[in-house]
Amino acid sequence: MKIERGDWALSLRPDLGASITSLTWRGRDVLRPAPDDLDSPLAASSFPLAPYANRIDGGAFAFQGRAVRLPATPGFAPHALHGVGWRSGWTVLRADGGIIDLALKAEAGPEWPWAWTASHRLTLSETGLETSLSITNEDRTPMPAGLGLHPYFAVAPSTRLRLPAPRVWLTDAREIPSRLAKAADLVDWSQGVAVSEAPFVDHAYADWTGQAALLHDGWRVDLEASGDVRWVQVYAPRGEAFVCVEPVTHRPDAHNALTGEDSGLIVLEPGGVVSMTAFITASAT
Repeated sequence: MKIERGDWALSLRPDLGASITSLTWRGRDVLRPAPDDLDSPLAASSFPLAPYANRIDGGAFAFQGRAVRLPATPGFAPHALHGVGWRSGWTVLRADGGIIDLALKAEAGPEWPWAWTASHRLTLSETGLETSLSITNEDRTPMPAGLGLHPYFAVAPSTRLRLPAPRVWLTDAREIPSRLAKAADLVDWSQGVAVSEAPFVDHAYADWTGQAALLHDGWRVDLEASGDVRWVQVYAPRGEAFVCVEPVTHRPDAHNALTGEDSGLIVLEPGGVVSMTAFITASAT
């Protein structure tokens, strides 16, 4: 399905993890366009993450005395990755007036041992794209919860990423966070760094201001997340025409964080709701 408002156009595949397949401004790709034969959200423009974001080490964790073991996500073994929502078909509740409302109902099962529901709204206006995502614990017991969005921003060789965040989680050989360090120990994006000149990055930045900018020749794209989003996963592979700037409510493997750490993971009581919002805008420079 496709919606247009002013200079903006968005295409969506609700059946494929609620994946955005294109987002353009004045005909320019804001997000990486998906191929016509798209068969995986990993090749899409963006998709929602629920009921958790990024990796859980070995798919295993303990929660309130309960041992949980999730199946490995294909291609990312032995870890579980990005939750259930991106590998599910979503139901369209509304698609008019520049608004698409989506819903997902998930029963307790091997992929996640708690029942939950999700709501996802995409609002396209002449200003840009507003994305809201929420989940509700429909189970009888508390569950750990988190959210995220996984946009692939289109970049050119000259594109610079500016992202204020003073700390970054360095990872071990298994791509699991091992140590919180200064951003400069990896890449400090705060003053703007050319994506094409950056080393390989697939790390979570902490104490994020909730703002980021892609600075192109003659125009820019801005991302702003709601105040409850304090982490951002940056995935910048070498030689690709995109960079992922993923607003997330918790760090990777937060389910195995040490007691007392502010990992961002939320304990959601039965009936409890957690939500987040992000805005993408563009302007000429």
